[in-house]
Amino acid sequence: MTIDSKTGLVLEGGGMRSTFTAGVLDAFMDHQLWFPYTIGVSAGASNGISYHSRQRGRARYSNIDLMAKRNYIGLSHFLKGRGYIDMDFLFYEYPDTMYPLDHETCFRSKERFVMVTSNCLTGKAEYFEERKDLKRLTDICKASCTIPVMCPITYVDGIPMVDGGVCDAIPVRRAIEEGYEKNVIVLTRNKGYRKKDKDFKLPGFIYRQYPAIREQLKNRYRRYNEILDYIDRLEEEGKAIIIRPQQPIEVGRTEKNLKKLEAIYAEGYACGKSFITNTIGSL
Repeated sequence: MTIDSKTGLVLEGGGMRSTFTAGVLDAFMDHQLWFPYTIGVSAGASNGISYHSRQRGRARYSNIDLMAKRNYIGLSHFLKGRGYIDMDFLFYEYPDTMYPLDHETCFRSKERFVMVTSNCLTGKAEYFEERKDLKRLTDICKASCTIPVMCPITYVDGIPMVDGGVCDAIPVRRAIEEGYEKNVIVLTRNKGYRKKDKDFKLPGFIYRQYPAIREQLKNRYRRYNEILDYIDRLEEEGKAIIIRPQQPIEVGRTEKNLKKLEAIYAEGYACGKSFITNTIGSL
């Protein structure tokens, strides 16, 4: 596969499962592999922003090393009003004090980087690029990662937003609409995985002022399974290359077991390196 002006990179989310993606992207950076267009959703956006800023190891640090130093997932954060995952720490404190984002590189980059959020008012996906305002860039990335119910709603330009995966879990259609006809898609589930056929039941008092996003949450599994079917067809037709875990990942969305996280990072790195060795230049 030749990376050209029509090639996109699509990054799925998945919470801590996306430590796999961090490994893939570090392998890409080690081999100076850059795509003209990257679109990331949820944790795929937070990993993707470090790839876009060319900061090899930054995503791994935040997913593994930082977890060891500061347990930012847990009920104690939820009781303080910060959500089960301490999003304020991850997006506003950690980058300022421990591992700053090289936003100047982001803003200067000739490559495009798009982040996906879900608009609570419309129940539709929003697609953002930001090249001037660091605060807005951070707000968008945080919004893309804001897991419904588990995290407080994030506002972008005054509009309530939650996890982009609610409305567009794997945004390959968006990449194609934007003119990127062939795509490398990094998934965080093994081939054949599908969500169980079960509606998401949300208590009536949660998001009651946002009926559109409630409806999206209810039917999320159907759209997720449908996009996986579509991706399988793209792969069969030679229109996409999929990088995914080879076996079911035994890591939850809010996983804190460092050995498990290290293992899926290593698998991601190996899969990224294998893609470069076996695929680049073959198509």
